[in-house]
Amino acid sequence: MKLTSYFVPLSALAVAWLLAGCASSGVKNPSGVPVTEMRPDERGFVAGTGVESQDLVAVTDKMARSILTTPQIANAQGTPRVVLDPVVNDTRFPINKDIFLSRIRVELNSKARGKVLFLARERMAALEKERQMKQSGQVTSTTDPNIQEFKGADFFLTGKLEGLSTKTKAGISDYILYTFQLIDARTTDIIWEDSAEIKKQGLEDAAYR
Repeated sequence: MKLTSYFVPLSALAVAWLLAGCASSGVKNPSGVPVTEMRPDERGFVAGTGVESQDLVAVTDKMARSILTTPQIANAQGTPRVVLDPVVNDTRFPINKDIFLSRIRVELNSKARGKVLFLARERMAALEKERQMKQSGQVTSTTDPNIQEFKGADFFLTGKLEGLSTKTKAGISDYILYTFQLIDARTTDIIWEDSAEIKKQGLEDAAYR
């Protein structure tokens, strides 16, 4: 009985020590509203009248679908090669404008089943260096021993964001026109163009980064 009574306090002490250790090392949530995970195409409670994720998703989905219906793409004999040309942002919002082209490219690459190919022109310095090393024999080519020249572009994909803003005592109103073009690299013809327009109104402005 004495042995039992000796171990009971020790067991209670060990449990208390473990609980204290867990409590001291645990992460406590800060006070306030917790983070809410949302879909990119969903309008959240933190919103303004400018360009937001749901606008990006809606606009780029529409553009990707529209490009695939263009006769020069849908009925092409070979696989057209496209270069992305930077988007022009003429709105009052300092946004990452080229994210529109990035998402259109990803949508087409993942869902168009090889109907178009995009040239990685932004990687030209690294690609040129690699080609020169192959030509000089510094490295070997596993796919093309003759080291062919880089492919040229058939089309340029570009876009423009334009906006109209109104601000009064009643609130703020923003209209944004999204236009995108596919331009023939040989003739400069605009073979495809499409647009989307979104208008929003709110009581106060929001900060965009």
